[in-house]
Amino acid sequence: MRRFSAYEWVRTAVTIGIALALGYLVLVFTVDDPNGAFKWFLWGPLSRMRRIVELIDYTIPLIFAGLAVSIVFQAEIFNIGAEGQLFMGAVGATFAALYFPQIPVIHVILVAAFAMLVGGAWASIPAYMKAKWNASELVSSLMMNYVAFFLGLYFINYHMRDLKAGYLVSYKFPETAWLPRILKRYNLHAGVFIAVGFVFLVWFFLYRTRFGYEIRMMGFNKNFAMFSGIKVNNVVLYAQIVSGMVAGLAGAVELMGLYKRFVWQVSPGYGFDGIIVALLARNNPLLVLPAAFLVGYFRTGAYVMSRMTGIAPEIVTTLQAVIILLITAEAFLEFWKRRKIIREAMKAEGGDVQ
Repeated sequence: MRRFSAYEWVRTAVTIGIALALGYLVLVFTVDDPNGAFKWFLWGPLSRMRRIVELIDYTIPLIFAGLAVSIVFQAEIFNIGAEGQLFMGAVGATFAALYFPQIPVIHVILVAAFAMLVGGAWASIPAYMKAKWNASELVSSLMMNYVAFFLGLYFINYHMRDLKAGYLVSYKFPETAWLPRILKRYNLHAGVFIAVGFVFLVWFFLYRTRFGYEIRMMGFNKNFAMFSGIKVNNVVLYAQIVSGMVAGLAGAVELMGLYKRFVWQVSPGYGFDGIIVALLARNNPLLVLPAAFLVGYFRTGAYVMSRMTGIAPEIVTTLQAVIILLITAEAFLEFWKRRKIIREAMKAEGGDVQ
């Protein structure tokens, strides 16, 4: 399993530090009390139990999205369709919740399974186009996000809409399709356990199964994987399908645990945030958990800051943009890595370096 080197830890920490410094600089030029606003941003998510629960609830879909993106990124497949797969998974979960047999426990499993099926099926479209015609998965998966959004809203609006609600939402799910609450007073649901469980499940899939080995080998060197007998077109297909299944489950868990019906009139953005999570975690499933928590912390802190000071929470978008740029910049802090390598080489030869 790929581990974080000291260089990667330092680079990630410096990246986050620069992003926070830039966020503070933006506050200095936009508000009268930047220190107070920044304090709410940093400590707001932990200031009350309700906000801690809000942080955990926001982190749950980010974990699934980060895992989904990590799977395809491990294979060096730049599929960014997790947003559409999550959205279609939520639509599929709505259909299953409303029309599948309402049997306690079994109903929840059926809803989750059907959402995974829909998410995987949606992911198979750009996957097949890539494997069959070598179509750019970056372009096709991005376009499929928009198709998923409008097609999903069509199904909700014309087949599952609650006309009595007064706005575009589905009928409320029956209680057999609800995830149980962990805390009675706060809306913290059992989806957190499912998310953490999938962290280890995806890790096991990637590092303890033949399919995961083929995905990682293709990511290391596609030509070597091909000459060693791995059918790379098959890897392209099932890597993206498995990724879509995880993303689809994110939509189901979010609806069954938090909203109890389909409520999204705009795309929620979890799939795109999942790209940030995967990049921070270096596509390591075990590191997706703290990376998702960090991104969720930034988001929750921005919302708390917005509520307390009136500042627009979009400041987090600026922080995320900086993180993406610096994490993906191969030359960032490369001099430090190169100097360390030279020092270790000189030490091994019995010399010294100034």
